[in-house]
Amino acid sequence: MKKRILGKTNIEVTELSLGGLFISSIGGEFDQSKAAALRALDLGMNFVDTAPGYGNSEEVLGQILSGVDKPYVISTKLGGRPQPFLPKDKGCLLKSVEMSLKALKRDSIDFLMIHEPDRPQEYDWWDDYDKADGPVMEVFEQLKSEKIIKHIGLGGTSAYQMARIMESGKFDVVLTAYNYSLLFREAQLEIFPAAKKLGMGVIIGSPLQQGMLARRYDDVVKSAPRWMSKKRREQFLELYKLLDDENITLPELGLRFVLSNPDVSTVLTGVRSVDEVNSSVSAAEKGPLPQKLMDRLDEIYAIQPFRPFEEPVGLPFGGDYAGLGRLG
Repeated sequence: MKKRILGKTNIEVTELSLGGLFISSIGGEFDQSKAAALRALDLGMNFVDTAPGYGNSEEVLGQILSGVDKPYVISTKLGGRPQPFLPKDKGCLLKSVEMSLKALKRDSIDFLMIHEPDRPQEYDWWDDYDKADGPVMEVFEQLKSEKIIKHIGLGGTSAYQMARIMESGKFDVVLTAYNYSLLFREAQLEIFPAAKKLGMGVIIGSPLQQGMLARRYDDVVKSAPRWMSKKRREQFLELYKLLDDENITLPELGLRFVLSNPDVSTVLTGVRSVDEVNSSVSAAEKGPLPQKLMDRLDEIYAIQPFRPFEEPVGLPFGGDYAGLGRLG
């Protein structure tokens, strides 16, 4: 599998990496998670990302990876544990790292990220938001000096607020989720330019929008559900037509689109099974998309480049709102 440099860390990571959200009880039974993770490593993936907030992912990965002799890079996060989680309490933060090390069965962590650094209503990390000052930075320095962590980063879902924190110049990598895919690209407006200026590695999470772009929903889209704007409906219909014209699957198109951007360091695959690992790697190995196809995707994206105010964050194709009502 092809490798790229993860920003100023100069670490080579594979284009596709293993996202840990579904390597857990969230994604299925342990044996299924183990088979998927080991297959990913066998096919060359060398970057593994997890978090305390991903169910029991750290524990599951700890059990799986403790017997692996292939080289890999591990990334986890601060946030949500122990309870009550106190983001400005250094003792709480150190306890969180201690728990992660125990779960992962490791003495050190390659990358430690602040989870949701851009949502003060969820985790109030900062004494000074613009300077990215707070107790967490003191904890990072302590853990670095003790050689418990090697690199630090940010992992969040906002398209603009996180760029402000990046501007502090204190971080090595950024993980941006939900904001760079076929139809949702706001990360390219501020996250990507800030990362490039600062030499930060860029990790893309949820390139298939948590399943929204993992399969087709032709019947739902054609039924014009009331939560879907006319422009979004037109956009999906054009995207599905393109898939038919090019004889390509939606997951392959989505992964290859993100990998076509040279500013992306690695893309997290939220795989649940060996089959999903195989199909993801097979798609990546086909390489970047032709420029003509990229141009057409730009045209489709431009139909609805920003999320309509009333649109649900996760489009409920299979949920309670799907198919209910029609646009006038």
